[in-house]
Amino acid sequence: MIHNILTCTDGSIYATSIYDLTAWSATRSDAAVHVLHTLDPRTNVAGAFNLSGNLEPEMGAELMEEIVKLEEAKSRLVRERGKVILANARQHLTDAGVTRVTVEQQNGRLVESVTRMEKEKQADLVILGKRGEAADFDKRHLGSNLERVIRGSTRPVLVAARKFVPIERFLIAYDGGPSAEKAIRFAIEQPLLKDLECHLVRAGKVDEKAEWYLQEAAGKLRAAGYTVHAEAISGAPEDVIAAQVQQHSIQLLVMGAYGHSRIRQLMVGSTTTEMVRTCHIPVLMFR
Repeated sequence: MIHNILTCTDGSIYATSIYDLTAWSATRSDAAVHVLHTLDPRTNVAGAFNLSGNLEPEMGAELMEEIVKLEEAKSRLVRERGKVILANARQHLTDAGVTRVTVEQQNGRLVESVTRMEKEKQADLVILGKRGEAADFDKRHLGSNLERVIRGSTRPVLVAARKFVPIERFLIAYDGGPSAEKAIRFAIEQPLLKDLECHLVRAGKVDEKAEWYLQEAAGKLRAAGYTVHAEAISGAPEDVIAAQVQQHSIQLLVMGAYGHSRIRQLMVGSTTTEMVRTCHIPVLMFR
């Protein structure tokens, strides 16, 4: 069961969608929410400038003192901004009906913080945005931390899209692999997806074996009470799934994530990355 949700926020333009998706998840699962905001030391440290080699000694000392003061002020501002972000998150979730909300600000990199907090807070689900604070600068790329969080997490990861839409239909991208089987078990055992319309799609090579595995998975879901539309479709998974999402007005994509190594991904690309990048809906991923 989902008892605890770990939600990550940096106050970006994805924040409202993250909070709405978190509230939807928490109320359907009767789960507590812990909101995490991290202060990355790579971008929030004093002494970002070093001009001492270009200055006269008497000028350098005075200027360096001013720079240190400015950097300290910047650090305080970043911390205070984080507190405001967390206060807004708490208020948004509380207003949405989540009764158990805690918030926390930590120094450290997001990936390491999520890995640690998963254990400390006994999180059953991790939620974060598709992109971070720099989202508007390049909409073609995912947030730099997203893949690392998904690869490093031992829990299902739910990635928020730019805008949250109430979820009535979800699609499981089913390839018969271990991650896809985890998704099937999750749908059967957890309340998060119950009473939603289920689309089960197997993309790629279509043969008797593929059809058999697809129908076996569909049977398990139907036995658990789902209305299931199951279909095996020939074609590249990223193209097939994207088309099905569009055709059936799917509001949540469920799939396995990063089934291959980073080296193979560099050589042939990643279906996971392509799907998250191109589908403008939340994606629930399993490793």
